Amino acid sequence: MRHAIITAGTKGLGRKVTERMLARNCSVTVTYLNDEKKAFSLLEDFPLKKNRIQLVRADVTDQKDVGNIVRRAIDEFGRIDYLINNAGPYIFERKKLMDYSNDEWNAMIRGNLDAVFQLLKLTVPYMRKQQFGRIINYGYQGASSASGWIYRSAFAAAKAGLVSLTKTIAYEEAEHGITSNMICPGNIVGQWKEASIEESRGSEDLETPIGRPGTGEDIARMIEFLCHEDSDMITGTIHEVTGGLDVIHRHR
Repeated sequence: MRHAIITAGTKGLGRKVTERMLARNCSVTVTYLNDEKKAFSLLEDFPLKKNRIQLVRADVTDQKDVGNIVRRAIDEFGRIDYLINNAGPYIFERKKLMDYSNDEWNAMIRGNLDAVFQLLKLTVPYMRKQQFGRIINYGYQGASSASGWIYRSAFAAAKAGLVSLTKTIAYEEAEHGITSNMICPGNIVGQWKEASIEESRGSEDLETPIGRPGTGEDIARMIEFLCHEDSDMITGTIHEVTGGLDVIHRHR
C-alpha cells in the first residue's frame, strides 16, 4: 500500500488532497497545527479507513516537528511514496517588504522553503530505496517566472526559490524513480477550498475565463495525476491551475 505524507492536510486545499489519496486506497500521515477538532473530523468522515489515517500535530517551521512527521510515518506505515508539501505559512496583512519584521520574514522562508528542504532530506532516502517517489510542492500563480508580488514579498520570495528547488531535485533524483513537480493554484478562497468541482459549476465566476471558481478538488485531481506510477515522464514541471487566468497576465 502506497503511503503519503500530506502537510496541513486536514483542512482547506490539503483536505481535498487527503480525501483523494484515501480514495486511491493509500495510507496517509497528515499534519495539522492548531485546529484539532477539524483534524479529528477526518477520522469521523472516513470511519472505515481510520487504520490508514495518522494525524500528527506539527509546525513545519520547527525542525524537530518536521523530523517527528517522518519518524511517525515510518514507524506506523514503513514507507513513504508521496511527499505533498501543502503547508505554507502566509501573512494576510498587506504590507511592503520594509514593514516586515525579522520574525515574519523568517517564518515565511522557514515554512515555505526550509521546511521542504528538511522534509526532502528525511524522505528521499526512503524513496531511493523503493526506487519510487513523488514530490509535490505548492507555488503561487506566476511563480515559475519569479514575478514580483506586491505586499507578499516574503511569501513570493520563498516560493520562487522553491520553484528552482523543485526543478533541481527532479533532475538529481530522476535516476531513482523519483519525480518532483509544483502546483500553482489560482485564487481559491473560502468555501471553495474544500468544495468539489460539481459544486462550483453552479456558481458563476467572471474572473476566470472558464467561468467558475477553482476548488480544492481541482488541485487534488492534478496532484493525483502527478502521483500516478505512469506519470514519471512529468517531472521538474510547474503547473498553473487557474482556469486560464495565467494565460495573459497575472490577475490582480
